[in-house]
Amino acid sequence: MYSILVIYVILNVYGFLLMYIDKNRAKNNKWRISEKHIWIVSMVGGALGTTFGMKQFRHKTKHKQFVILLPVLTILTIAIYVYILVTLS
Repeated sequence: MYSILVIYVILNVYGFLLMYIDKNRAKNNKWRISEKHIWIVSMVGGALGTTFGMKQFRHKTKHKQFVILLPVLTILTIAIYVYILVTLS
């Protein structure tokens, strides 16, 4: 059970860091992290961290798909992880 929580935390920290790194790379005209990679991390459980990163660093906020779908995906992933934790208890 704790391993699922650890995985969830790691994915969200990683999602948060992805937004930070990509924002810095965008500012410096460097190679960027693909949106596909950001979405994959978000879909497997890192949506909360990615959403916080988007808001904290004001990154991807002009992309409607990120502004609308990331918070929805956050709620879904939290619900799925809670369901998994409840059924394992």
